[in-house]
Amino acid sequence: MDVQSGGRHILINGLVMILAGLVWGPIIAGTPYPRLAIGAHIQFELHGLLFILMAVLLLKLEHTVGAKSMLIMVVSVWLTWLMLVSELANSWWGTTQLLAIAGRQAGATGGAFWQESLMKVTHIGAAIVLIVGWAALTLGFVKRGTARS
Repeated sequence: MDVQSGGRHILINGLVMILAGLVWGPIIAGTPYPRLAIGAHIQFELHGLLFILMAVLLLKLEHTVGAKSMLIMVVSVWLTWLMLVSELANSWWGTTQLLAIAGRQAGATGGAFWQESLMKVTHIGAAIVLIVGWAALTLGFVKRGTARS
């Protein structure tokens, strides 16, 4: 995947994440666990902004990000979508194992084993790939700076 198409893909997904978070806003009060629902809303907005920033950096500034790094960043977008959708569902489930502080504040009582497991898989998977993706992006700029010096 080249930087132009990958960067555009990341940009569009970031914009859609923000839109999804805004559309979710009015639904928050109607969920069984509004505190978890507002957490999902905030995550949509935050990750949308992060991906827009990532895309702008990729598309507008000089760097040495390669095709493999670009693929990791795109995969991080896909995994983030899964994580965000699991947070929406958690507004009804009320899981407590992974997001213990938020669950406790929301008065959640815990979800079924498969719900708790899904929350763990989606959050841990997205977190790992996001860290690797941002590290790759950072290295793409560090290498560029070192090459210029």
